[in-house]
Amino acid sequence: MFHNAALKRTALTPFDWGLVFAALSLLMMGLIMVYSASIAIAEAKSAANQPAFYLIRHAMYLVIGLGAGYAALQLPTQTWQNMAPYLFIGGAALLVLVLIPFIGKEVNGSRRWIPLGPLGNFQPSELMKFATILYAADYTVRKAAFMQNLKKGFLPMFLVMLGVGGLLLLEPDFGAFVVIVAIALAILFLGGLNARLFVGLIVLLAIGFVLLVVLSPYRLQRVVSYLDPWSDPFGAGYQLSHALIALGSGELTGVGLGDSVEKLFYLPEAYTDFLLAVIGEELGLLGVMAVIGLFAWLTWRAFSIGWQAGLMGRNYAALVAQGVGVWMGAQSFINMGVNLGLLPTKGLTLPLMSYGGSGIVANCLALAVLLRVDFENRCLMRGKKA
Repeated sequence: MFHNAALKRTALTPFDWGLVFAALSLLMMGLIMVYSASIAIAEAKSAANQPAFYLIRHAMYLVIGLGAGYAALQLPTQTWQNMAPYLFIGGAALLVLVLIPFIGKEVNGSRRWIPLGPLGNFQPSELMKFATILYAADYTVRKAAFMQNLKKGFLPMFLVMLGVGGLLLLEPDFGAFVVIVAIALAILFLGGLNARLFVGLIVLLAIGFVLLVVLSPYRLQRVVSYLDPWSDPFGAGYQLSHALIALGSGELTGVGLGDSVEKLFYLPEAYTDFLLAVIGEELGLLGVMAVIGLFAWLTWRAFSIGWQAGLMGRNYAALVAQGVGVWMGAQSFINMGVNLGLLPTKGLTLPLMSYGGSGIVANCLALAVLLRVDFENRCLMRGKKA
């Protein structure tokens, strides 16, 4: 009775407007904060003295992302399931393409981008996160009867993700690797993966991550500097120490929008990876808590929508919705943890907010598919065809 009443109450409107409001709030707040965080560096880098350079480009990415999201919203979840293997193969092909010299663009020792002329750089790993959700959900539904079987259920997906992970580590993009592995594992677990297999895999992954860190001098240095950034504040601990200074300077209400000092060439990647630190400095603890609250609401709604779809027997739609929740929740948690000094420094942006066209477009596509799942849920609750 309680479940039926809850489902009827949520079916009163065609869309979850609370979810829409949270997503648009994060997008618009991101646009404002990217502008604030990038003014100084835009003036310094632009020969034409254009302080709004990054604002204009980010706004362009938002328009493209919202347009792509609107188009994605028109497609039924069944269509996304049919396209899932092809999108995943296409994403893997792009991960190979980006490693080829003269095609992939190398920045600071990493080859993660494909230049697209006036549109900027395309980052295939962002699209791969979206494709992984669709493919892992499709695989789990197709192999539902074998989820307790190591050879038939788990091993094929493990080998596929091992190949994708290898390509990401060749770039290298350890942050994207962690997020994609988290998405795939979560969907397999939610789809009924054997509990012993899951626990064993978590242990093996933990050992693997430790080995990747220990055997890589620059990753080990990041972990050591994260534990005590003040031991080398002008070297390995430079980014984190300035992020903490920015957050500490903001106190409760911040120094005021646009008045950050750390963004003036002190804090690297202020408008991408460390955008939250600028938010904390300019808007204070209240601003940071607002961002955390919006991401928490968005993640919770994604899981709730997935739960509703599961009650109706729409297993693929349920896993896709929950996969979106895992992506948004995990990546925002990692980015916030890095900014707050709770996690080692990693090159992961804040979803929906940080500067970057590939991330914004991929995030908008994922949220559009989530809204489509919710829309179809509500249509079925009303007894209508989506």
